[in-house]
Amino acid sequence: MDIDVVVVGGDGMSLDPDILQTQLPDLSPSALKSNPFLAEELFSLWLSLPDTNKLVKSLLVDAKSGATLNMLGNSTSGNVSSSNSLPSMFPAGSTPPLSPRAPSGSPRLTKQKTGPSSLGSPLKVVSEPVREVIPQFYFKNGRPPPNDMRDQCLLEIDQHFFSHMDGLQAHGERTFSVSWVLSLVTLFLVILIFIKFCFYLLSSTLYLPTSEFKSITEEICKLPSFFSTALFRKIDTNGTGMVTRDQFINYWIKGNMLTMDLATQIYLILKQADCSYLTPNDFKPVLRELLASHPGLEFLHCTPEFQERYAETVIYRIFYYINRSGTGHLTLRELKRGNLIAAMQHVDEEEDINKVLKYFSYEHFYVIYCKFWELDTDHDFFIDKENLIRYGNHALTYRIVDRIFSQVPRKFTSKIAGKMGYEDFVYFILSEEDKSSEPGLEYWFKCIDLDGNGLLTPNEMQFFFEEQLHRMECMAQEPVLFEDILCQIVDMIGPENEGYITLRDLKGCKLSGNVFNILFNLNKFIGFESRDPFLIRQERENPTLTEWDRFAHREYIRLSMEEDAEDASNGSGDIWDESLEAPF
Repeated sequence: MDIDVVVVGGDGMSLDPDILQTQLPDLSPSALKSNPFLAEELFSLWLSLPDTNKLVKSLLVDAKSGATLNMLGNSTSGNVSSSNSLPSMFPAGSTPPLSPRAPSGSPRLTKQKTGPSSLGSPLKVVSEPVREVIPQFYFKNGRPPPNDMRDQCLLEIDQHFFSHMDGLQAHGERTFSVSWVLSLVTLFLVILIFIKFCFYLLSSTLYLPTSEFKSITEEICKLPSFFSTALFRKIDTNGTGMVTRDQFINYWIKGNMLTMDLATQIYLILKQADCSYLTPNDFKPVLRELLASHPGLEFLHCTPEFQERYAETVIYRIFYYINRSGTGHLTLRELKRGNLIAAMQHVDEEEDINKVLKYFSYEHFYVIYCKFWELDTDHDFFIDKENLIRYGNHALTYRIVDRIFSQVPRKFTSKIAGKMGYEDFVYFILSEEDKSSEPGLEYWFKCIDLDGNGLLTPNEMQFFFEEQLHRMECMAQEPVLFEDILCQIVDMIGPENEGYITLRDLKGCKLSGNVFNILFNLNKFIGFESRDPFLIRQERENPTLTEWDRFAHREYIRLSMEEDAEDASNGSGDIWDESLEAPF
């Protein structure tokens, strides 16, 4: 099929619209296939039209000016009429569909929005993705302090160090950084002070000795006051006895200690540089300072041997309750989960040391030590089975004592076979007098679990109750059959499986400590059966006190009265004034 092409004028070629409209609809697809260059010829002719040139130019102008492009051929530019249109090369409604939009992709990538293409394409041109800048969220050495916090801390540091620029009070005497200054005239002293002041303004290298560091510890670091020596030695790595302003800033601010929580600060101050945990020895410096500075412990200054025993007892109690892994290595996680930090803050604020029941009470130490001393008849600081069987007026059975000395619940720190040391006794008495506590439950569960499979079976419980039953018969007590006892235990605990009891079952019951009293502590078993109304009322009045707190209070009163009676028999005349004071 031929298409008539009419040339109009000499400026260019033009297609007759009438011929185009009459002939193009008759153009079959087979004609395009037989004439592959026909479409190219028609497109070339269309591009050569003057109206097409005007349309392209108007589209370019609109693209440059940012105006919306009309894809139907109608330009918004003023130089082309909105009614000016060219015949379409496609039949109506045969425009190809748009390409589906790309998914949003990664949330970290954002795409810039751009205007339509200058070529009039319905596809939007997307620029290269821009990577979003994510602020740093992990800091190996802790998060740096904000500027306002840092500036406030620097101001407080300057105030403390500036007040000591001319020397420091040490035992009531004025001291200077250079010893030979004392022999010079007053004028030279004034000059020296002025030089120190200028030196402070230039380099800020003032120093503080240990005796003046407590205010820094309390006011700037917000730490308990008895941490001042440990913090001072942590900064004064060379052992010069002085800490300069720059040294303190480098450790506390530049070391990011300022932004750490209190537990992490205490952990980093106490632990050794090459360790990732705390050992018992790490607590000794702070306890020595506590003994030297706390008003409630002043009476121990004349008895240094008992100061050492008190510090040891506090450390043993800390690791008993907080070091749940039992490794002797206290981790940061364990420190944060425990209540030691709150107890340290309490003891720093409370003048009466006995009101701090957690870890630091002197009355609690007194009870523990006196109990140990009563059992240690030869006073070699070790006790054996025969000594321990006398505990609590022979309250324990031989079978449970054998299990304790088999070191099943805990390995003894004593290096002598068959002997229990003071630390081992501390763990025992805390577990015995507060069986419902978590470490106490774990201690006695290991003793009763003969095969170590993590289950308390009726046979294992019966093995220990047999001796209890025999003792009850010897004391003319009405015997109780084990079947009845087993039903009572099951009703009390409510285990998931009535065929055995797990440690999880015991930890979910408030009366679980009585199970062990039934099995091997006859005195407490009888007391539980009798339900002393006085003890019940005492528990209701002070629900926050633990079984250990109540026991320690009763025993301290008893021991104090015995001590007073002994002093009275020896003719002491001042016992009535200090009836409850510790004999140490």
